[in-house]
Amino acid sequence: MHTVETLDQALDLVSRLGYTIRQECLAGNGGGGCELKGRKLFFLDLDLGPEEQLEQAVDTLRREPEATAIATAGPLRELLEMRKIA
Repeated sequence: MHTVETLDQALDLVSRLGYTIRQECLAGNGGGGCELKGRKLFFLDLDLGPEEQLEQAVDTLRREPEATAIATAGPLRELLEMRKIA
């Protein structure tokens, strides 16, 4: 599966876990998930390439216990499990 397709799956899962996704130009200096005033936000840094964006999404998903249970088989699940072990 291509990186962009895996990124799309990761962002879908981020959204399903309650994050509001904001696409922002952050000059490669930001991005990822956070909680602000009780709201889950995920900032997708448009200045990064798909590989780096996917890494930020996976890092956010690793902090969510339900993510692995919801993720289907395939590259995204493998990335989540790989990152857990590392």
